[in-house]
Amino acid sequence: MHGTGAAPSDYLRRMLNCYSIELHPGDSEAQAVARGRLRPGTEVFLTWIPGADPTDLVKAATQLRRAAMFPVPHIAARHLLSSAQLERLAARLAQDAGVDRILLIGGDRAQPAGPYDSSLAVMQTGVFQKVGITRMAIAGFPEGNPNIPDSVLEEALRSKVNFAGHTGLQLSIVTQFCFTAEPIVRWLERIRAQGIESPVRVGLAGPASLATLVRYAVRCGIGNSLDVLREHPSFAKLLIEKGPEPIIREVVAQAGAGTNGISQLGIAGLHFFVFGGFSKTVDWINAQRPD
Repeated sequence: MHGTGAAPSDYLRRMLNCYSIELHPGDSEAQAVARGRLRPGTEVFLTWIPGADPTDLVKAATQLRRAAMFPVPHIAARHLLSSAQLERLAARLAQDAGVDRILLIGGDRAQPAGPYDSSLAVMQTGVFQKVGITRMAIAGFPEGNPNIPDSVLEEALRSKVNFAGHTGLQLSIVTQFCFTAEPIVRWLERIRAQGIESPVRVGLAGPASLATLVRYAVRCGIGNSLDVLREHPSFAKLLIEKGPEPIIREVVAQAGAGTNGISQLGIAGLHFFVFGGFSKTVDWINAQRPD
């Protein structure tokens, strides 16, 4: 099931030439690392967890933009308190922080804090388009979401893609992290067969301990990936030793025809979740892609 041969180093480097990474806007140490060690032009996604002050997104985005990064704030629909708050946040991100791209997500909250229950609802307001933000990423779920039926996820994805196509938005997709390639590749094949052509960044967990990876797998409801960690200890050990490289290698192998297969699936790059720490993930990336 899981090979142990080395991934083609040239392809790995190419994938890492177009990656994004996320950090918490309240983590000043991670922000300093980002400003000092990431290449200019790197997309840095800024998370918005329940209860956090959204103005932190503006402050962090402003600092990253000054350092020649592209901040990508998370806009969590269910965290928004009102349409007025949404309008203020959009204006400040665009005008004060120079943001030109965002990630729209539903938000990890059982009940909406305000009038928006989905990322599509926020997209349809046109608030971000009015301030000139027309690059929007949305979430993709190769392993589904434990709180949302697959049929609902699929319909929501089609609705967002259709809306973007009719209104001129530049839409991209960032997937949840997975620990095995099969659900990623099968999901990509499925959405491409449905005519969805938006570029996709494949979500990966950066280097972390096994306990940390299991904890986040449980929290995020990625059952197949959790089974991989439990049922294939040799592969789990490989993930600890080599970080996400084995998964990247499997994606390349299962896509077929090497880089041609990856291109046909529309994989635009990689997106890193930093469960084991921001600096540790940056260390791993830079070791695979020496400047």
